[in-house]
Parts: sequence; C-alpha cells; structure tokens
Amino acid sequence: LTLGKGRYGEVWRGIWHGESVAVKIFFSKDEASWTRETEIYSTVLLRHENILGFIGSDVTSHNSCTQLWLVTHYHERGSLYDYLNLTDLTTYQMLIILLSAISGIVHLHTEIFGTQGKPAIAHRDIKTKNILVKNNGTCVIADFGLAVTHTQATGVMDIAHNYRVGTKRYMAPEVLDETLNTSVFESYRRVDIYTFGLVIWEVCRKCLSEGIAEEYRPPFFDMVPSDPSFEDMKKVVCIDQQRPVIPNRWSSDPILSAISKLMKECWHQNPSARLTALRVKKSLMKIAMSDPKIHLDL
Repeated sequence: LTLGKGRYGEVWRGIWHGESVAVKIFFSKDEASWTRETEIYSTVLLRHENILGFIGSDVTSHNSCTQLWLVTHYHERGSLYDYLNLTDLTTYQMLIILLSAISGIVHLHTEIFGTQGKPAIAHRDIKTKNILVKNNGTCVIADFGLAVTHTQATGVMDIAHNYRVGTKRYMAPEVLDETLNTSVFESYRRVDIYTFGLVIWEVCRKCLSEGIAEEYRPPFFDMVPSDPSFEDMKKVVCIDQQRPVIPNRWSSDPILSAISKLMKECWHQNPSARLTALRVKKSLMKIAMSDPKIHLDL
C-alpha cells in the first residue's frame, strides 16, 4: 500500500514483526537524503515521543535497480497536512498539535552533553507535510534529509551534502535573500522557528472558534502561484515583507489571539528577534494553562 510520493521517492506501508511500519523508498538520485536521514537517525539519544521512530535503513536491489529504504514507525493519520485538510480542530486538539510539534523541535535543537550526548540538530524543512499525526492527536517530526548538526565542544557543524534545498513556500527571508550566515549554527535554528510560525498559522486556521474555522490553505496561498518560484517567494517575503493574513475572528478568541502574537514573533523578518524553540514551547504552555477548560495531561 503506497502512502505517498514526494520529490525524494515514495512511502509504502509494510508489516514487520507483525506491526505496521512505513517504508520510505528513495530515488537513487536522492541518495544524499537517504544517507543524511540514516546518519541523523543513528544519532544517540534522538529517540523522543515527538520524533518519528526509526526502525532501520537498508540498501536493496530490485530488478537490478538499487533501492534505498528507510523503515520507520507507521502513523495511519498521515501527515499534519493531510489531517488539516480533513479536520476542523477544537482548541484542545490545536494546542496538543502545536505543543507536541514544538516539543519535538526543542528536542532536536537541544544539545545534550556528555559521552552519551547528542548534537544540536536543525531540521531545515519544517512544514505540515513533514509532521505526522499519531492516533492520540500528538505529532512527530519526520524527514531529516536536510538536517544540520552542531557539537559545541568541537565547534563542528555537519551539513547535509545535498543539492536539495528546503521547500520554497516555507523559505525564511534570510534564505531567500541569501543573507543567511551558513557558518553559524544558530542561523539554522532560527530558520526552523520561522517555518514553525507558518505551521502555527496553518493549524490555527483550522481551529474552531464560535463554530467557525477557515478552509485549509498553505501559507501565502493568496500571494504566490501554486508552485512558487524562488523569485516569487523572495518578492513577497523579503521585498514586500508580507506574511500570511490573520483571520479577523482570531481577535475575539483569547487563545487564538495570544497564539497569533507568538506566531508573529516566530516569523519576524529579523532572525535574531525570533523566539527560541524552548521559549515558543513555554509560551504555548502558558497560553494553554490560561484557559481553565483545558486540561493538558502533559
């Protein structure tokens, strides 16, 4: 059963030891992404409830054609993108999605010190298609084909040797105008936060307030073509400094209005003015706890 196709290859559902698993099969031209994901997943201490669970990777031959496999946990609800296209969210569901996703990003961004430590990791392609929804409504972060790692003690930054760049629609202003300082790891973390700001917008549009939710739309749907070019995005994001439009109804909902403030701090034009992942998580927790009707079992 094929679950999806992307620019890297396709994802199939398989059975392993009696359990459903997802098998991502990469095109041989995208060996760099398979190699990178395999490297990242073999990082010690990467396991986390909000990071897609890794089972193994393999190179197989199929009709004398090389296939690169990556086997992970299977989540039947699919990507957050698919889920948002089908579902209106309660405030509780919306908060659970955002909190679990940012928890995954906090875990990635954080270096854990010690001999059994883990480097800090920046994802570089955060978007609703790379976030999967578990049956309990929480999310996991997937697709590490572009990830960058950094170890403070050695100062070593390890960047994917990959021709692939992030998704144009989600590119941060500093990526579009090519001012990103590629020698500083923090730059990459700040790009992840910008893209998470766009994800917040996508999720919150689908959150019901007074019985109303918007239809799912990708960020900048009303400002660029459906397959925008680098130039299209650069004009909108850098030159015109546009951001997705915030629906009026959010202002009359205390939680959506608080989240929209947070969102603007994530997608700020100036990378150094953006919040850290941990700050975003703490702010979301605070917003969630401001409503006595919401009981988070986190």
